[in-house]
Amino acid sequence: QVQLVESGGGLVQAGGSLRLSCAASRSIFSINAMGWYRQAPGKQRELVAAKTSGGSTNYADSVKGRFTISRDNAKNTVYLQMNSLKPEDTAVYYCNVQWGWGDYWGQGTQVTVSS
Repeated sequence: QVQLVESGGGLVQAGGSLRLSCAASRSIFSINAMGWYRQAPGKQRELVAAKTSGGSTNYADSVKGRFTISRDNAKNTVYLQMNSLKPEDTAVYYCNVQWGWGDYWGQGTQVTVSS
């Protein structure tokens, strides 16, 4: 079993920045893909950013140029750097990490952007 622990969420003013972290309980060196999703109240969960082991990256149109997904293998951690935050970015953010043998989700971290 793998644990993914997210941190870094909080309350920020519009235009501000946050960096979300997703720490895995085992090595992420050989993962197939990683991603961040979000779910706002009353809405479906949506993809924010994803990156495969081959380097292919996909961002939601609404966050392109503002958000960046990355990883630190030495720390077994996946990041989401969020800049120029907008009130519409308010949601619970979830990380997802895929190994060849399993697909795991974090517990979610709340991001609230005030106008």
